[in-house]
Amino acid sequence: IGGYFRTFETLNSDKTAWMGYHKPIMFAGGIGSIGSHHLEKSQLKSGDLLVVVGGPAMLIGLGGGAASSLAQGHSEQELDFSSVQRSNPEMQRRCQEVINRCCELKTDNPILSIHDVGAGGLSNALPEIVHASGLGATIDLDRIPSSDHSMSPLELWCNEAQERYVLAISQDSLEMFEQICHRELCPFAVVGEVAKQTRLKVTHESSRFDSDRDPVDIDMNFLMDGFIKSVKTDSSVHSDVRGEFVGQLDFADCADRVLRFPSVADKSFLITIGDRTVSGLIHRDQMVGPWQVPVADAAVTLSGYFDHCGEAMAIGERAPLAVLDAPASARMAIGEALTNLRSCPVQGLNTVKLSANWMAAAQIRGASAELYKSVESIVLSICYKLGISIPVGKDSLSMFTQWEEDSGETCTVSSPMSLIVTAFCGLQDVGASLTPQLQGKSDSVLLLIDLGGGKNRMGMSALHQSLNHIGGNVPDLDDTEAFGRFFSVIGSLMHDDLIIAYHDRSDGGLFVTLAEMAFAGRCALDIEISGSVDPVEMFFNEELGAVIEVDRKDVPEVLEVFSQAQLDGLVQEIGSVFEGDAIEISVDNEVIYQSSRSELHRTWSELTWKIQSIRDNSQCAQQEYDRILDTADPGLRCVESAEYLRGAFNGSDQCGHASGVSKLTGLAKPKIAILREQGVNGHVEMAAAFHSAGFSAVDVMMSDLNQSGHSLGGYEGVVLGGGFSFGDVLGAGRGWSSTILQDLALREMFEKFFANRNKFALGVCNGCQVMTNLKSIIPGAEYWPDFVRNRSEQFEARVVMVEVSNSNSIFTQGMQNCFFPIAVAHGEGKAEFASLEDHGRLEANAQVCFRYADHRLQVTDVYPYNPNGSQGAVAGLTNADGRIMIMMPHPERVFMPVQYSWIEKERKVSPWQNLFYNARKWLN
Repeated sequence: IGGYFRTFETLNSDKTAWMGYHKPIMFAGGIGSIGSHHLEKSQLKSGDLLVVVGGPAMLIGLGGGAASSLAQGHSEQELDFSSVQRSNPEMQRRCQEVINRCCELKTDNPILSIHDVGAGGLSNALPEIVHASGLGATIDLDRIPSSDHSMSPLELWCNEAQERYVLAISQDSLEMFEQICHRELCPFAVVGEVAKQTRLKVTHESSRFDSDRDPVDIDMNFLMDGFIKSVKTDSSVHSDVRGEFVGQLDFADCADRVLRFPSVADKSFLITIGDRTVSGLIHRDQMVGPWQVPVADAAVTLSGYFDHCGEAMAIGERAPLAVLDAPASARMAIGEALTNLRSCPVQGLNTVKLSANWMAAAQIRGASAELYKSVESIVLSICYKLGISIPVGKDSLSMFTQWEEDSGETCTVSSPMSLIVTAFCGLQDVGASLTPQLQGKSDSVLLLIDLGGGKNRMGMSALHQSLNHIGGNVPDLDDTEAFGRFFSVIGSLMHDDLIIAYHDRSDGGLFVTLAEMAFAGRCALDIEISGSVDPVEMFFNEELGAVIEVDRKDVPEVLEVFSQAQLDGLVQEIGSVFEGDAIEISVDNEVIYQSSRSELHRTWSELTWKIQSIRDNSQCAQQEYDRILDTADPGLRCVESAEYLRGAFNGSDQCGHASGVSKLTGLAKPKIAILREQGVNGHVEMAAAFHSAGFSAVDVMMSDLNQSGHSLGGYEGVVLGGGFSFGDVLGAGRGWSSTILQDLALREMFEKFFANRNKFALGVCNGCQVMTNLKSIIPGAEYWPDFVRNRSEQFEARVVMVEVSNSNSIFTQGMQNCFFPIAVAHGEGKAEFASLEDHGRLEANAQVCFRYADHRLQVTDVYPYNPNGSQGAVAGLTNADGRIMIMMPHPERVFMPVQYSWIEKERKVSPWQNLFYNARKWLN
């Protein structure tokens, strides 16, 4: 739900070698919450069991930790091949569910200590988990699960196969832990015990190993603490670089260059192929406003389903600056992370924590010295003064590649020192966050807060990079105290509702900041500045700062707040916002630049269009690109029918429930089975949605049904939620459905449930795919389609409009003929009918529940309004009597307004809560 994108390549100052990212930065981070009772790892004791959870050992990733620390091109071919990794997200999901089940037991959690298996494999994870308690361990190699019985002791002990965890549990907890793993179909093995002696012994009795001695028998203190710390000596290398850019620049050409620049341009080609609504706890992803433009400053998550507190995270990164000034690059990375985070209602800088990811080519003379100076600088001049800590981070000091050309010439590419900072904090009310979406009020103005203090330094800006110019002074965070006051002032103005929109200044400078705000709000801009500054430097420098939209009547009060904070010299009014499609920039009342907003938007989105045209379905790419030209596009919105408005659906009670829900929640709660299979990841938000409508939601694993004799008969409804069961390696839902159809007892259980006219069922996304594969045992479902690969040939994650059709579904009563935004997230969602006649029969029988629609409320085949290319725009169907419904979109991820990336601000209740309420009402 957040990220950054950087391309960079240039010759070094003496033109002898290249600098750039031939070895890419792999960056990932996240945020979660933890109970106070789980904060500390327990003190282990002799006899406690050491358990490996997850997939088997494989001859894969062997030496990966060592190889990643080598400059690319410096290792042997055998090590390169041994270091290749692979991923298995479905196995990772099973491990996560085991951990979740254990944590839900709170103080009875059987896990005493936990360690993920990464670099070094078990040879690192197992010693570390026992060393914290000052003990040793005995490990039996024969007990380690393996997919390759030819693996040597070294390969078993050191391979880095992923999706594995090492746990310590007491012997008394083994039976309970074993039951949890069996229920979640998660492999595990007890591979050893904690020993009182501080010695690590790795043993085996297998005759398949050549050696009959213990492969490892070593003192733990020597292993963990006995190494000699290395000392590295390096000195800065002074390089002569060119000075400031010399020459005349055309403003329009600068604007065109910068908007097309990859680090500035629209990144939708990356964003829409990742699931950004999974969990139902996402408030803010990259997409902003009713036209879903990816310009958000920060990512925001919810702490739970029934309150508005949550967390925010934002990224800062200015790596190219390090070519000229590494410490300034590091300071700017922190500054950018914090100006991004300031879009959220942060209580204060003292609540913010940072994560720092450092990358450098330590093999290059001077690189380590620059890294040291950069770390020293941010610790002393930024973090200490702002009162912010950096409790976590990561590093890679091998950002160097080399190879030999056929001619025998050795080529090298080294990366500049690169710091990626992620800022995290808790929020009391996620709904108070600001976005760059301009509201286009008839009398609103734009204020620039220039934290660069008018220096307008252009070094390594996107404009200079597009001109291949390396030189000049780079932006910097010069005044830490003023920055801290800026952070506080914006928070005060947000608290008093004096800011309408907010966007930080970053790559591309002020011009891009303004353009992105206009794209998100589909507004026109009239910008006016003084002729005392160079317009190119004014609009394309990348100093820290922000632009805020303010109601004109509030401008004096806003300026007074800045003045009281001694920041009045950094704030200036730069223009106004109004309805339309024009962007105009004037200097002393003389127009220097004019363009239509839509054409600028097309220029900005050209990168995404070109990449999608090559990578995906080119016709889909063109349709998405062309929709920018529709300047009258009304955007996402909720459109209710007269029947809906007359009913008890649109109001809300004091708890924010749809009218009528609270009346039912006081009654006896009917049990509903939230059914899942291995790998499913959408069950929790589904349970929350039904809980909000007065159900008692019960987690039911398929293993409960086919192993423990558990039956569906005690449930009033059954729901199959979203997720990637079996990794979807067998196609859309086929693995899950086959486990039902090919087991006679399960088939009879489901067939009996579906036939009971007093029961209901719902399948969403992956669950929709599963149920359409079960149509042979679902009465009145014989004409349902198959769901196949999306027309775009990509996973599609978006918020789109659907029409609630006039069907006989029990879930949609009173909602018919309405149009509502909803989340979609699937790779195989295209409804493909066996024949046109089947589709016609479903339409005639009122079995089509939902159809994809464009923003003008027309049912459509056009991408991305119809994100998967479904025939007849079909998004959901019901069986003949309306009790059993399937749908590809995710109503459970938007059953509250706070879950939307955008919905009308005045809307206190999500229209999709009615779908769950209707099921409860039908039962009543």
